[in-house]
Amino acid sequence: MDGCEITVRLTPRARANEIVGERDGVLVVRVTAPPVDGRANEALCRLIAKRARVGVRSVSVIRGLSAREKVVRVEGIGLEELRATLGVAE
Repeated sequence: MDGCEITVRLTPRARANEIVGERDGVLVVRVTAPPVDGRANEALCRLIAKRARVGVRSVSVIRGLSAREKVVRVEGIGLEELRATLGVAE
């Protein structure tokens, strides 16, 4: 099964869960969850899974668990398709 990785800059405690766009090749995402007990990471994975139409278990943070900048792995979708579903295709 194919999969891909995407770099994300996450802002927790935002007003809404949203994918803002892309800045310098990094996906900018805001979530309402606080950065406590992995809740912001969980919200990030749920948001990406919903937009990419894959299961939540197919999305995982593989680097930067406690950092603002993270690397997220998405299984079952190619990079171009993922970027298109997230609204950041070239």
